[in-house]
Amino acid sequence: MVKNNLAAPLLKWAGGKRQIVYWILKYVPQTFTTYYEPFLGGGAVLFALQPEKAVVNDINSELINVYEVIRDNVEELIADLRKHRNEEAYFYAIRNLDRDKERYNRLTPIQRASRIIYLNKTCYNGLFRVNRAGEFNAPFGNYKRPNIVNELTLRAVSDYFNRAQITFTCRDFEAVLKEARKGAFVYLDPPYDPVSTTASFTGYSRGGFGKDEQIRLKETCDQLNKQGIKFLLSNSATDFIKELYKDYHLEIIQAKRAINSRADKRGEIDEVLVMNFT
Repeated sequence: MVKNNLAAPLLKWAGGKRQIVYWILKYVPQTFTTYYEPFLGGGAVLFALQPEKAVVNDINSELINVYEVIRDNVEELIADLRKHRNEEAYFYAIRNLDRDKERYNRLTPIQRASRIIYLNKTCYNGLFRVNRAGEFNAPFGNYKRPNIVNELTLRAVSDYFNRAQITFTCRDFEAVLKEARKGAFVYLDPPYDPVSTTASFTGYSRGGFGKDEQIRLKETCDQLNKQGIKFLLSNSATDFIKELYKDYHLEIIQAKRAINSRADKRGEIDEVLVMNFT
């Protein structure tokens, strides 16, 4: 299948892989049957690879809805995106729709997808962030000309989704990977282990991803390894992660991170790629 070079990430997502996708692609096996990505996020690796068969997942149901609407109703989505206004009062009215659950539940999947894309393009720092109640809580970004309706990319992503055999799911990562079989390739991009007590950002969904979840993910990787399934995992290069995966092949790389609210705290940090092959 010929790649569509216009198919690219539509949303800015915490921990997005655009900065290190070059390094990741260097280690992806040349051949595999099915591509699995249980922490999809912005999908930078998926769009760079554009596999013909994939199972992609994210615990964030709003994100998965965006991708399914792009696949099934891209023109209706574009039409709805054109209705939005880059105005502060309007932004907060749209943002606060999820405070009224009864009203929010009446939104169509297209309207919900349009809302998420609009908020992502116009909120401060361009991120999806929710509070403990699952309500979107990033403030207005006050950008002059945000690209709310990126028609070329939307149509290119829809084209790829419709040409490839892609299954979208919204489940726990462990449940998704239990279905993987030998010959598949798994790319894992979990919420990163924080490099400091103030560096954690897991606000893309309710709950979080602490040490216990990191350990459960490592145990899932062990199971993949026992089955002979190749996996590649990216994470922050903390002592905890490097010790946790010490029995696997580790590559330390540098990536620029720009989601810190303080500009002086943004910059290059060490990340680690973990794989059960060389």
